[in-house]
Amino acid sequence: MNDVAGPIHHAAAKGYTSKAEMYAQSRPDYPPEIVGWLQQHLGIEAGKTAVDIGAGTGKFTRYLVETGAHVIAVEPVKQMREQLAKRLPGIEVLEGIATAFPLPDNSVDALTCAQSFHWFATKATLAEFHRVLKPRGKLALVWNRRDESVPWVAQLRDILAPHEGDTPRFTAKTLSSVFPCDGFGPLHANRFPHPGHTGAPEDVIVNRFRSTSFIAALPPDEEAKVAAAIRALIASTPELAGKDSVTVPYDTVVYWSDKTG
Repeated sequence: MNDVAGPIHHAAAKGYTSKAEMYAQSRPDYPPEIVGWLQQHLGIEAGKTAVDIGAGTGKFTRYLVETGAHVIAVEPVKQMREQLAKRLPGIEVLEGIATAFPLPDNSVDALTCAQSFHWFATKATLAEFHRVLKPRGKLALVWNRRDESVPWVAQLRDILAPHEGDTPRFTAKTLSSVFPCDGFGPLHANRFPHPGHTGAPEDVIVNRFRSTSFIAALPPDEEAKVAAAIRALIASTPELAGKDSVTVPYDTVVYWSDKTG
């Protein structure tokens, strides 16, 4: 059996296959108040069905579980599904891609994509979302964003950038390329303050960036050079050097829309 379901970007296919466990351990969580927002603004609650598309290792899926809804996770990479199943036993996990997943028409109250929509931001994806959503069903697109106004965070970006290639990243064009979209209402936005990702520098900085798809997909010697450059930055930055625990600053944005047709 293949490790990925259908055609996905080569960086995701290779990087997430090799670094699924590191991804699960080193990625930041989401602000806890997002659970209440999902319940109040999207109506995700007991008796409803919510589907997390590109669910990865379940970092966001667990917040859907906390709403009390019936939750289904869809993820194309086998190793990521295995990590999700370890962390959220009992959750229904399906193999599938954003343009084709095994759910009936008009069967889902809400769809979420957390740290994932930029991988498959196409009209074909939205057509599949429209197919499975119930009338007036909700679509939410979620991202944790690093605060690159902090100088050392911007320097981390500059270390990674030469290796990015054609890997999709979340930008303003991610949304403007597909919205407005027939069958969906206006796109609304909410922002949440994030407590930051706190832990040992090796975990929340070095391994966090080693788990980035296009870094994880590098040959081992090239990945080692990137890790060495990140460690050198940590050692030369006063607020990071020699610290047992550091905080990487983030905020969280959510874009959401209703199915109208």
